[in-house]
Amino acid sequence: MGGVAHVLNRGNAKQTVFHTAGEYEGFIELLHRAKERHPVDLLAFCIMPNHFHVVVRVDQTADLSALMQWWMTSHVRRLHKRNATSGHIWQGRFKSFPIQEDEHLLTVLRYVLLNPCRANLVQDPWAWRFSSLWYDHMLASWPVKPPVDARVWLSESPDEDDAADVRRSIRRGTPYGDEAWQQRAASEWGLEPTLNPRGRPRQQLALPPEHLNLFK
Repeated sequence: MGGVAHVLNRGNAKQTVFHTAGEYEGFIELLHRAKERHPVDLLAFCIMPNHFHVVVRVDQTADLSALMQWWMTSHVRRLHKRNATSGHIWQGRFKSFPIQEDEHLLTVLRYVLLNPCRANLVQDPWAWRFSSLWYDHMLASWPVKPPVDARVWLSESPDEDDAADVRRSIRRGTPYGDEAWQQRAASEWGLEPTLNPRGRPRQQLALPPEHLNLFK
């Protein structure tokens, strides 16, 4: 199973995980080491106070789960050792969903890199020092290029409908792409249930026994 994936996790009970620049930088350094142990093409990342986003491209031989397990476990062990604490840091297993390698990928990359701006932490994405905009040496080339220079592209007003679609995919864990591609990707990644309509199933009307013969 290969392709591009959006990967994310949140702090347990949405708690703040990173409090100092050193904690952010240490987490990014561990990501770099994880990538060396379990090679993937890292396309973008953004580390926020209580969650993170990563966009990676994996081939058939890459083990995304192994990379994430090493990264998360190494971080938790380091944090507990330094603070003499114990307990859950992250809410559980990371979430991931595939992305179609066309304008949908650009939408997700933009969503990830503008995360600090949407959270009102900064006005300029380059002012947030804990995203891949500051770590070019860790990144692979994007398989799809923005239509203009990256600074211009990220300074343009985001499409709110696109952002809402990405958030919907995050909530449900659905593949992000056009409808036909979603169906194929869901089958390949074992995500078919994420495409099912949400909501409680309609209850069947219970008919008294004397009426059942009407439907024979």
